[in-house]
Amino acid sequence: MKKSGLYLILLGVAFLAGCSSGKKAYERGDYNEAVMKSVQRLRQNPDHSKSQESLKSAYPLAIEVLESQATNAIASNAPFKFKNALAAYGQINQLYEQIRQCPGCLKVVTPKNYYSEIAPLKESAASESYNAGITALMKGTRNDAKQAYYNFTDANSYVAGYKDVIEYLEKSKSEATLRVVVEQIPVPASYNLSGEFFQNKVEEFLHSNYPDNGFIKFYTDDEAKTVKLEKVDHILKIQFDDFSVGNTNLKEKEETVTKDSVRVGETKIEGKVVPVYNTVKAKYTTYRKEVISNGLLSMIVLDGKTNGVLSHKKFPGQFTWVNTWARFNGDERALTQSQISLSKQKELQPPQAQDLFLELTRPIYDQLIPALKTFYQSY
Repeated sequence: MKKSGLYLILLGVAFLAGCSSGKKAYERGDYNEAVMKSVQRLRQNPDHSKSQESLKSAYPLAIEVLESQATNAIASNAPFKFKNALAAYGQINQLYEQIRQCPGCLKVVTPKNYYSEIAPLKESAASESYNAGITALMKGTRNDAKQAYYNFTDANSYVAGYKDVIEYLEKSKSEATLRVVVEQIPVPASYNLSGEFFQNKVEEFLHSNYPDNGFIKFYTDDEAKTVKLEKVDHILKIQFDDFSVGNTNLKEKEETVTKDSVRVGETKIEGKVVPVYNTVKAKYTTYRKEVISNGLLSMIVLDGKTNGVLSHKKFPGQFTWVNTWARFNGDERALTQSQISLSKQKELQPPQAQDLFLELTRPIYDQLIPALKTFYQSY
């Protein structure tokens, strides 16, 4: 009973919070949010009186504000006045759809829409966005080409295929795109190692995190040759400057361990058998084999035109494979349980050099990727 009572109290608190949130939005002049909160509540409870009152008060004011925004935008000299007007009318239509799908709301207000007004405005909005795109593109910078692409995208969304907008979309995207050729220098064959897995991971990251719809395009050497890439903005070189794989270090530690009061046998005293206790000992030797691999990777970004260095970072990496075991001579009873367990371990052969090299590249990759993200986030 106590649990059910607490549940009802919490439910009531949540219910009141939902009601008050619409009221708070209304009080701070956010009539859109007040309407939406009321709609949400009336979908759950069509006869909720406070939400009915909130909707009845907030909806006319929301429409009034949005209508004013639209008419003021059209009357202004703002660069994207028709776009702004469409956004305001779009919000009115969104409220219309929300209320239309709420039977409890329709008992309180009659929603209004501006679908008929939107169609002629779209032509004007397409024209202003198209013209803004042409102006931006003529400035000839990469950032302006980006802005032009967004403007042409808007124009095409208002009126599909407006004038020659498709052609300008392609042109602005091309001029806004930074083309980077990635040169991953392979590990010298004399080391009998392959960095292909590492290289594939880097390429996978670049292609998945910088898709074709973005403004940075990475090409491998082969891809650049296949598409006959003429304009190269950056050359990204990734190579191992130095590495060493499989350096073995063996440590050995010998000690004598003892344990007191260990039962070692029995004897008779005055005809009674009694246990005999003594100190036992053993010579205990532990072994620790470390196989250490180190490497250093360089990331160099060159300007495609001047070949000047834009960034040069180095990332160290290390992987240590460890094997421990032990041997003893003497009385096992002198050992702890962990010492006994370790004495049952055997010396193992280390992984193959290729596997050690692969492990070595993991911490290097974890440094390289954030560095690439950081460098290219401003592009």
